[in-house]
Amino acid sequence: EVQLVESGGGLVQAGGSLRLSCAASGFGFDDYVIGWFRQAPGKGREGVSCISIIDGSTSYVDSVKGRFTISRDNAKNTVYLEMNNLKPEDTAVYYCGAPPGPIAMPMRCWDYAMEYWGKGTLVTVSS
Repeated sequence: EVQLVESGGGLVQAGGSLRLSCAASGFGFDDYVIGWFRQAPGKGREGVSCISIIDGSTSYVDSVKGRFTISRDNAKNTVYLEMNNLKPEDTAVYYCGAPPGPIAMPMRCWDYAMEYWGKGTLVTVSS
C-alpha cells in the first residue's frame, strides 16, 4: 500500500524559509513521480513542482521558480520542497501526490490525476 506523509509546515514571516518533507512508502516500482501541490483558502488545488524519483529531473510552476527547490533522498524514500523568499500568497495546505504508475510527461505531473495523496501540511506566511 502506497503511503505519503507530509511534514514541515508552519508559520513564517514573508521572506522566510521552510522545508517540507514527503515520506513515501509502498511503491512497487522505481519509475515514479512525486508532485507537490497546494490549496490556498477558497481556491482549488494547484501543482507546484514535480520530481522524477528515478533520475531526479525536476520542474516548477512559474510562480515558484527561483524560490522553491524540490529534491529527493532515495535512501530515505523522502522528497523535499525547500521554499525560500516565501510570500503571503504561498499560504496554503501543501500536499504531495503520486500518479498510479509511470506517466508519459513526468515534468507535467500536475496535468495527471494523482492516485495517492498525503494528508497535507499547512504553510502560513504572514506579511
